[in-house]
Amino acid sequence: MSNASLLLLLKTGLYVTTGSLCCQLLLFFIWLSSFQDVVAVQTVFDPSHASSVAELGLANPPTTGFFNPIEISPAVIPNYPNPADEPSQPMYPNFPTRYEPVLTGKCPVNFSTISSVIEKTATDCFQPLAAILGNVMCCPQFSSLIRIFQGLYSFNSDKLVLQNSVANDCFKDIISILASRGANSSVPTLCSINSSNLTGGSCPVKDINAFEKTVNTSSLVEACTTVDPLKECCRPICQHAIADAALRISGKQLMMNENKNLVGELNYTDTLSDCKGVVFSYLSRKLSSDAANTAFRILSACKVNKGTVFKYLYN
Repeated sequence: MSNASLLLLLKTGLYVTTGSLCCQLLLFFIWLSSFQDVVAVQTVFDPSHASSVAELGLANPPTTGFFNPIEISPAVIPNYPNPADEPSQPMYPNFPTRYEPVLTGKCPVNFSTISSVIEKTATDCFQPLAAILGNVMCCPQFSSLIRIFQGLYSFNSDKLVLQNSVANDCFKDIISILASRGANSSVPTLCSINSSNLTGGSCPVKDINAFEKTVNTSSLVEACTTVDPLKECCRPICQHAIADAALRISGKQLMMNENKNLVGELNYTDTLSDCKGVVFSYLSRKLSSDAANTAFRILSACKVNKGTVFKYLYN
């Protein structure tokens, strides 16, 4: 073998040996790093470090490297000695608490017979919204309740209205019941309705016999038994029947007061309005409370809307 061949063989062996050694070193380092990772997972923390962390008021560190539930130290929970310093709670609707009302005991009416109308009124006159939606929701419903109650009270008598003293007590009971169910207690002021609305005011006809002799009651009840919410505002049927009945019982004659003194001709507009209340009382006697409430609410809606939305539908 020549010297050149021997030199080539030595170089080749050196390269092979060097390559094998590099591979072995590379495998050793890979094994060493994986061994260190395994040992790190199982390493126990030094308690001295844990105590120093706890002294800072932080949460206690875990005793092992595994993921256990985190224990929060009471030291990190904020303490508010003054309740006023506590952060405000999220805003939620605050509904009034219902309670049993205190009644006068002087109003001989079973209010449970019109409980559905009372609940509806309390909802529509809910405390925060009564002042905002008074003319649209609360006042029409409250007016309907007063008319239905007036008919309920007179159902077992020959009168269509209440006496002044009884009207005051019953009106107080109505407001107390509504307030106990979350309604705004200032509804009478918001809606300009008081106990005098139960008395018939200056209307000359207040008893059932005189009313039925003066008014075509069958036509009145038929016109208002079923009120169409669309047609009534454009081509009134029930409203015309009520206005005609009120006109008939109002009269234009001179009236005498209780002392039989001549008081002159009354304000005819007020008299006509009071007589409409008497007509509503009569209808409340003839219709169920729910049917009467539906009809009266539709009439109020027509008054509020003035029929402007519906004129284009029927013209």
